Amino acid sequence: MDRPAASSATELLVAYAAGSLSPVDVVRDVAEVIAAREPTLNALFVHDLETAHALAVASERRHRDGTARGPLDGVPVTVKENLGRAGVPMPLGNAGVTPTVPLRSSPVVERLEEAGAIVIGSTVMPDWGMLSSGVSSLHGTTRSPWDEALTTGGSSSGAGAAAAAGYGPLHVGTDIGGSIRLPGTWLGLTTLKPSAGRVPLDAPYLGRVAGPITRTAADAALLLSVISRPDARDWTSLPPEPLPAGPLPLEPRGLRVGLHLDAGCGLPVEPAVRAAVEDAADVFRRAGADVTPVEPFMRQDWLEDLDRFWRVRSLSDLDGLDPHARERVLPYVRRWAEAGRGVDGVRSLRDYAGTMAIQQATVAATLAFDLVLSPVAPMPAFPAEWPMPWGEDDAAMPHIGFTAPYNLSGQPAGTVNCGFTDDGRPLGVQVSGRRFDDLGVLAALAWFEAHRPDRMTPRWPIRS
Repeated sequence: MDRPAASSATELLVAYAAGSLSPVDVVRDVAEVIAAREPTLNALFVHDLETAHALAVASERRHRDGTARGPLDGVPVTVKENLGRAGVPMPLGNAGVTPTVPLRSSPVVERLEEAGAIVIGSTVMPDWGMLSSGVSSLHGTTRSPWDEALTTGGSSSGAGAAAAAGYGPLHVGTDIGGSIRLPGTWLGLTTLKPSAGRVPLDAPYLGRVAGPITRTAADAALLLSVISRPDARDWTSLPPEPLPAGPLPLEPRGLRVGLHLDAGCGLPVEPAVRAAVEDAADVFRRAGADVTPVEPFMRQDWLEDLDRFWRVRSLSDLDGLDPHARERVLPYVRRWAEAGRGVDGVRSLRDYAGTMAIQQATVAATLAFDLVLSPVAPMPAFPAEWPMPWGEDDAAMPHIGFTAPYNLSGQPAGTVNCGFTDDGRPLGVQVSGRRFDDLGVLAALAWFEAHRPDRMTPRWPIRS
C-alpha cells in the first residue's frame, strides 16, 4: 500500500478490517499533506483536523471492536462548500454574499456521516459556481497539485485539488454544466456526474447534481452507493434504488460505443485532446467493442440559449445584493451576469426552450449506444489565474459543448484519465451512458482503468 493519504478508500477499508492500518494513521497522514500543500493549493474553505482526529479515534475503536458504523467508517472525505453542513457558513465562493448558516446538513453530508465517514472540511468554489476555474472573489485562486501554475478546473475546484493532492480518497462536488468533469479532465481524476435525481439535494435545480470526485472508479462507485441513499427533501429524486458498493464487471466485446469528437458548437477540439480521446477509443476497440462515430448534435444557438438562461439566473442573484456587496463579486462574474439585464421574459422562455431542445437532441443522438466517448473539454488545463479557458473575455460558454448536454438530458457521464500533453498536463475522456445507467458508466470507467496503457495512468502528485 502507498502512504495512507495516497490510498484508495477501498484499500483503507480492507486495511482497517485487517487491523494493519488505523483511521488515526490515515487522518494524521492526510493532515501532513494538507499542512504542506494547502498554503499554495488553496483547496479548503474550512477544515477541522482536531475534530477529524477525535472522530478517527472513535472509528479506530469501532473497527477494533467489530462494530463499524457503516461502509465508510473512518474514511476521510471532503464536500464542496455549497453542500450544507450544519453550523458551517455557505458563502458559495463569493465575497459579496452574506453566508447562509444551515441548521441541518444537506442530504449528502448526512449520508456520509451516517456511513461513518470523517468529513475533513468543505472545499472551495468560484463565485456562485459559474466559472470553470478556481478563481474566487472570496477564496482567491485554487491551483493544480500537478503544476501550481495551472487551473484545477471548476466549479468543483477545491474538491478536484483535494482529490489529486491526497486530502483523503473521497470528495463530493456538484455539476450543472461540467463542474465535476472539468476538474476530472484537467487533474487526471475519475469522476461521475450521476443521473439527474440519483443523489438527493436539498436545493435541486435544472441540471444540477452532486457526485464523486476520486482517483479510482471503485471509490467513485463506493461513494455513490452511500450518497445516493434517499432523502425526502429532494422532490426531484429518482425512486430509491440500492446501488452496489463497487463497479460491476464489463464485457467490452460487442459493446456499442460511440466516438463523439465534434460537439457541433463552441471551440474546436485541440489536437492533443482529440488524439487522447481517440487513443481511449482504441482501447475499447481492441477489446472487441464496436466503436462508431457520433455525429455533432449540439447547435451554437442552443449553447447561447443556455448561457443566456444562466446569465439571467445569476443576474437575479446579483440584484439581490446591496450595491457595496455587488462590487465585491468577482468582476468577470459580475460582467457576465450584467449582460443578461436586457433579456425580456419572452427571450427567457425561448432560452428555456433551447435547453429542452438540447435535452431532446442528446437523448436521441446517443440512443443507439451503450456508451459514448468524447472529450470533456476542447483544451487542456490553462493558467490558474484565468477565470475561463480563454482568459477574461466574455464568451457564451464555448467549452461545455460536450459536458452540458448530459446535465440537461439527465444521463450519467464520468471522466477517466486517458493521456497527457507533451508538457505533462492530464487529459481525460468523458464516458457517458444511457439514461439512468450510472452502473454502466462506472463499470466502463473501472474497466478502462484496468486496461489502459501505463502511459495513460496518473502518478499522483501526493507529497508532504
